[in-house]
Amino acid sequence: MNTNTTMNHRFTAAAEDLDVHESPAPPTTTSTHPFQPQPQRRPRGFAATNSNNNNNTTTTTSSGGTPTKSRKEREKEKERTKLRERHRRAITSRMLAGLRQYGNFPLPARADMNDVIAALARESGWTVDHDGTTYRHSSPSPMQPPPVAHFNSIQQNNSNVPNVQGAHPVLSGESPLFSGSPKNCSMRSALDCQPSALRLDENLSPASLDSVVADRDGKVDKYSITSAINSSECLDPDQFVHANGISGTSYIPVYVRLATGLINNFCQLMDPEGVKEELQHLKSLRVDGVVVDCWWGIVEAWSPKKYEWAGYRELFNIIREFGMKLQVVMAFHEYGGNDSGGIFISLPQWVLEIGKSNQDIFFTDREGRRNTECLSWGIDKERVLRGRTGIEMYFDFMRSFRTEFDDLFTEGLISGVEIGLGVCGELKYPSFSERMGWKYPGIGEFQCYDKYLLQNLEKTAKLRGNPFWARGPENAGHYNSKPHETGFFCERGDYDSYYGRFFMNWYTQILIDHADNVLSLASLAFEETQLLVKIPSVYWWYKTTSHAAELTAGYYNPSNQDGYSRLFEVLKKHQVTMKFVISGLHAPYQEIDGAFSDPEGLNWQVLNSAWDQGLSVAGQNLQPCYDRERLVRLVETAKPRNHPDSRHFSFFVFQQPSPLIQRTICLSEIDHFIKSMHGEVSS
Repeated sequence: MNTNTTMNHRFTAAAEDLDVHESPAPPTTTSTHPFQPQPQRRPRGFAATNSNNNNNTTTTTSSGGTPTKSRKEREKEKERTKLRERHRRAITSRMLAGLRQYGNFPLPARADMNDVIAALARESGWTVDHDGTTYRHSSPSPMQPPPVAHFNSIQQNNSNVPNVQGAHPVLSGESPLFSGSPKNCSMRSALDCQPSALRLDENLSPASLDSVVADRDGKVDKYSITSAINSSECLDPDQFVHANGISGTSYIPVYVRLATGLINNFCQLMDPEGVKEELQHLKSLRVDGVVVDCWWGIVEAWSPKKYEWAGYRELFNIIREFGMKLQVVMAFHEYGGNDSGGIFISLPQWVLEIGKSNQDIFFTDREGRRNTECLSWGIDKERVLRGRTGIEMYFDFMRSFRTEFDDLFTEGLISGVEIGLGVCGELKYPSFSERMGWKYPGIGEFQCYDKYLLQNLEKTAKLRGNPFWARGPENAGHYNSKPHETGFFCERGDYDSYYGRFFMNWYTQILIDHADNVLSLASLAFEETQLLVKIPSVYWWYKTTSHAAELTAGYYNPSNQDGYSRLFEVLKKHQVTMKFVISGLHAPYQEIDGAFSDPEGLNWQVLNSAWDQGLSVAGQNLQPCYDRERLVRLVETAKPRNHPDSRHFSFFVFQQPSPLIQRTICLSEIDHFIKSMHGEVSS
């Protein structure tokens, strides 16, 4: 009987291998023969997926012959999954920003949760290797909880010890970083100066230690962080000086921008004696140097390649007499507006004449309105300027300056040359033009509707295989719209659709290519001279997911990606110093304007992204400062006290108030600011 059963099993297995659809049912038997076949394993992974798909196909075919979900429903499900993932990434981005800004965690620009867990573990006294291995250097034996009488005796013996933690001691699971007492120590110093009875319980698990920031291992010093609020009881004298002042910190040179109206439209110095008086005043404040704008609309005003530098030569000679350093700005933009004091400097007249017959050389908005503040980046390689391209025209101007003032370069008087790359000399699209009706905090408009940029967009869309994408967004609102009022910038808006990502990548790439092309020629014109590029501070709507104002300005920096690293890679290639415009505003400002602005958050992202790329970073205040509170914030931005790599600005350009206000109101404040930048203030 057993032999027959075994043979039946073998024939059954062979039949299953030949034809699974005709496999007979296995015979029922109670035999325990050693050659009985083993039951089949449940398929896993892709095999399970294929098996389920085959089963579903068989089921649906037998029932109705149509699939359970249509292709459209599957596509909708994919989009919903992507939206959930983007929402999760946005939440993660906000968490990382909070840890960096308020917890001083040295997380990289593109940190993930592994970096966060590793940082928390290191701050809690653990060692985390590069491969993720986590351990303690010493594993003390488990400590038994002392009896109540013994604990009372410890309290009596330590009654003379100063109470470091105040009336309410910090529990084992509570982080001193976020406790309310202003007497909290830094994380490492706090544990070192506490009595032994107040030390953390070594039996705590890593999960319970996540919120405890305490680094007691000298081998992980590079990950240690000092709290922004330090206790003088837990600091040595050197740390005390740094915690209560900035005496002995790095020396940051301070430059002051001279007034624009010193040179008239005929390139003549207007008031030499007034310039000398101003320079004497700056010299008394121990200012290191001055910044002078060299206007393309003045030097090459009337005819192409006819340059007039007489007024600048006279001005530079006066600056040389006072022994001050000089930075010059190649200003290829227009000057004028509400804050210009009635001074207006246009683009060269011969360029404006070309613009009358070919208005597409200027940036254009969706309504077709032309912005004459600067030339469109679409003509960088188009020969529309009397036989020259845009970048050739910029190069000829820079080469003329370098030849004219060769003696000043040889002497070392000129310490740097800033290359103007857009409106206001900043690398951005003219998306916030007041002459077009823009008012803060409007999101601005895209400036890509001139003929040359549209041709570039059409070419890029065809190469991508989607020629119908050769258009600008139709639901991006107008200059003074708010993000939630538009279909493009709102939460889960079109900016994050397939088309939106294509358009924003193209729009940003135009900005990056313009910087790359101009800086390549600037490096040839100014060999061995430090080049500078000014980056704008577009901080309004920074706390929304789309960052709408940054997007229209040309920076694709939504909440789920870094929109500055690609540009900074280009600046690093040309060894350029990035000069960032600092707003000087603080966090409560966002509650006043209602624009979800975050100047400090933007400052942190841009500066650390540049430092991560190895760039030299400088700063400039956005508006003149009159009070010490704003000036102190500028100093703290230029010299981050708790930066893990001790980064600081290479220099700072100070936008000074008017001479009347400066001499009557805030002269002492400016003097204190300059001494703080020089590291001479002790408190």
